[in-house]
Amino acid sequence: MPARNTIFLSFALAWAEVIEAEHICIGANAVDYSGYPDCRPEYLESFERMANLATKASVEGKLAFSIHAPLLFMSKSEIIKTGLRLGLDYSLTWSCYDPQPRKAQKSAKRSQKKPSARARFGADIVPCGLCDSCRFREKGFREAGIKDPLYL
Repeated sequence: MPARNTIFLSFALAWAEVIEAEHICIGANAVDYSGYPDCRPEYLESFERMANLATKASVEGKLAFSIHAPLLFMSKSEIIKTGLRLGLDYSLTWSCYDPQPRKAQKSAKRSQKKPSARARFGADIVPCGLCDSCRFREKGFREAGIKDPLYL
């Protein structure tokens, strides 16, 4: 999605000003920057400068906004391992930009196994496996030596 991080940061900035929170965190990752320029550190630094020029609280000196991107320079496998260490259930996460309908035979086969959290919630879609986001995710799980729960 073009300008995805710009949209997320804009909403976060507006809410941060309302609740007087100076620190805004985003899960941007520089690995993604080839298709998404708003994942670059230069962009995030520029957004932070803009945030401090664009809000009443910062212009009046009440708040100084800081953008934090703790995942920015981590590999996808490092991110996955960190999430697991923190107890993240990756079956509740989604990366795909082109989800596909679940095939009837595939869901019948799946019903013999313990259903993933996504299946338990009744989603009739699966990741495409072809978009950049799916490829980055697959590579990250493979390099981390972990099976992606969306494909169990």
